[in-house]
Amino acid sequence: MASSRSVETNRRDVIAGLAALCAGASLPFPAFAQAAAATSSDKTSLPLGKAEPYSFEILKARAEKLASEPYKDTPPKAADILETVDFDAYQKIAFKPEMALWPSQDMPFSAQLFHLGRYFKAPVEMHVVENGAEQPIGYTPDAFSFKDAAMRKKLPADLGYAGFRLMEPGGKADWLAFLGASYFRSAGPDGQYGMSARGLAIDTGLARPEEFPHFSGFWLHRPEAGATSMIVDALLESESCTGAYRFVISGPTTIVMDITANLYMRKDIERLGIAPLTSMYWYGETTPRPNKDWRPEVHDSDGLAMWTGAGERLWRPLNNPEVTRTSSFTDDNPRGFGLLQRDRDFAEYQDDGAFYEKRPGVWIEPVGDWGKGEVQLLEIPTDDEIYDNIAAYWKPAEPITAGSAHTFEYKLHWVAEEPYPPHVGRVVATRLGQGGTPGQERPDNVKKFVVDFEGGPLTKLKQRFDVEAVVDASRGTVDNPFAIKVVGTDRWRAIFDLEVDGEEPVELRLYLTLEGETLTETWLYQYLPAAAPPVQRS
Repeated sequence: MASSRSVETNRRDVIAGLAALCAGASLPFPAFAQAAAATSSDKTSLPLGKAEPYSFEILKARAEKLASEPYKDTPPKAADILETVDFDAYQKIAFKPEMALWPSQDMPFSAQLFHLGRYFKAPVEMHVVENGAEQPIGYTPDAFSFKDAAMRKKLPADLGYAGFRLMEPGGKADWLAFLGASYFRSAGPDGQYGMSARGLAIDTGLARPEEFPHFSGFWLHRPEAGATSMIVDALLESESCTGAYRFVISGPTTIVMDITANLYMRKDIERLGIAPLTSMYWYGETTPRPNKDWRPEVHDSDGLAMWTGAGERLWRPLNNPEVTRTSSFTDDNPRGFGLLQRDRDFAEYQDDGAFYEKRPGVWIEPVGDWGKGEVQLLEIPTDDEIYDNIAAYWKPAEPITAGSAHTFEYKLHWVAEEPYPPHVGRVVATRLGQGGTPGQERPDNVKKFVVDFEGGPLTKLKQRFDVEAVVDASRGTVDNPFAIKVVGTDRWRAIFDLEVDGEEPVELRLYLTLEGETLTETWLYQYLPAAAPPVQRS
């Protein structure tokens, strides 16, 4: 567990700009750049440089060579000018749809570029790849509409770009964006941006500042007519490592990214995070609603789902703790994990601007042998929805040492529900309240837990009284655990009291069984006695 304030502050400094541009909105870019006139041309008007031979093997060799050299932190061009391009100024700079890569309505994908600004000062190399050759994309202010003409005149001619987004055919709408450090995110099946994924995480949650690798270049492969996927390659750099990434991206209806990450270590790394995910959890069913906010719940994700190598399905509701906490779940060759938003009912959020019920989840599906390691969950205190305070990733058990190379392959699914739903009942609600018996004295050290399950074998199971709630607590005493069917529904409810003294966290496990057969996934919960007063629900 790490509780250093520097961990929280450093992460917030890095991601605050991205959150400010995106919080409460469906788009990570100026809204007036949405409309795109359909064109019959699949050529771009962006300036392209000299063609050079290209392959993914060439990119891997470049990354490996860079890892043998000292890291160079190149200062951004025109940093003082870009510092003035704050949120409001950034909204006044829009990419011209007719300047897109492959703008034709007959092409399956097109790409638009992001401008640099206060929160995205570091330019990234942009390239197009076709027929085994790559061409660099030169910067031109003509690619953007500037509402502030004076700003355009201040910018150098070789400024560069911040990232890109993929568009539906003809530029109708965007559905995937790479912008900032190694962050990328999708609007998902319901068209609402929310949580993010990253290329790599380094030393997340430790007492020292986290290291944020960044994509320093992208190679966008021209898609063939009628293609259902396109290839994007990326070069990743940081003080401790380099990487060559290949993304085979399918979408926009069902969005799946087949990712290959080839990593080359410059230094020893204590905590390497593979397939890292970033989300926001302010408050929900298990946490009290802040007095300053009127909405019932505010979060991009409400739990961490895991499918272990042994086949067990796990669900861990998220917390907004008082201090930064890291939870580790040991596994061997995991089948999958992800941050999900299971509660899809508008009534639970009541926000018709942020639409939290439409926010996508992300499911990581490892490919090949990932070996032993841990799924780690980082939870950071937050007092607002603009801060991403949740992270999840895979930490390999093997030491990560300078000079070593590692390859990880996985599928990344942007989803509303798990792509491989469990065949057992799943957790749909977790609630906490005062323990004890109504009408009698309620001890302060007793908490009541109410967990609802539905689906799988529970759907056709009629009310009976031999369904067992199996509960385990790392400390304290579990009292009177039982399970009943919720009248008028297909849900089953587990209820138990926990008596515990002290302020140290309590790790809880719960699942339902019938005659020795497991009926549900396993509910995991980290109860924080000092930070979880009863939820007041109207």
